Amino acid sequence: MKLSLVIPCYNEEANINVFYNYVKDNYKDVENYELIFVNDGSKDNTLLKLKEISSDKKHVKVISFSRNFGKESAMLAGLKASSGDYVCIIDADMQQDPVIVLDMLKILEENDNYDVVSTYQETRKESSIISFFKKSFYKIINKLSQVDFHQGVSDFRLFRRQVVDAILLLNEDNRFSKGIFSYVGFNNYYYPYIPFERNAGKSSFSFKKLFNYAIDGIISFSTKPLLIPFYLGVMFLIATLISLIILLCHYDLLILVVTLILLIAGLQFIVMGIIGKYLSQIHIQSKERPTYIIKEKINLK
Repeated sequence: MKLSLVIPCYNEEANINVFYNYVKDNYKDVENYELIFVNDGSKDNTLLKLKEISSDKKHVKVISFSRNFGKESAMLAGLKASSGDYVCIIDADMQQDPVIVLDMLKILEENDNYDVVSTYQETRKESSIISFFKKSFYKIINKLSQVDFHQGVSDFRLFRRQVVDAILLLNEDNRFSKGIFSYVGFNNYYYPYIPFERNAGKSSFSFKKLFNYAIDGIISFSTKPLLIPFYLGVMFLIATLISLIILLCHYDLLILVVTLILLIAGLQFIVMGIIGKYLSQIHIQSKERPTYIIKEKINLK
């Protein structure tokens, strides 16, 4: 198999046929490829549409989860099921043009020095607030993590088989794929693209989900936040010394004490939250639950 497209799907019933027909019309010159759709517990008729297009088409393969496990799990399942020498992760909503994959494939075929083609949007159509938080996230995680995160790179990537095999060696349950893709290394070619408008439906990513996803990424690829209690201890020591000086100057003792108590209490809760986040990941990993559960497969062993 030359090329595998891994397509995570959640409530994409209006996009399935459009995506499939677009690929079929534009991949006529691709001698051997497969489409691996991963139905991530969709609540609409996504699975029904997938069954329709996969009927008597061996190159269209379907994995359907027992419930919604999230895009990270869907990408992992698709990568495990892929058999191509080159494997691409792409969304089903048509914002990412499947024709671009052919350009990405050409780059890897003509350049042995590159192992991955990672895409990023030339211009992003998002609010200034979202843009600010995303830029802040990359600045923070690059300072905290030993792994380098290239700003704005999406999950829309094309890998050589060697890279996919390396990714599958990492078995953590709390998966942060952007970090995993960076962690395994290899040489990246960064490819700019302009996304299409979404064909139908709405994105399932809210600001809250993106924020939690960012926190998970920082926790997964850095232990430096655990050093915060040490630095706070130094700050409290300095604050205590300052307090003693203020007392000697006869300032209002009650206001000073109340302020210090509130400050210390707030910082304690922050520290407890950080430690709790690390402990929760250890707790989840120790249970050794499967990352996803497959209910049904089509055209796959």
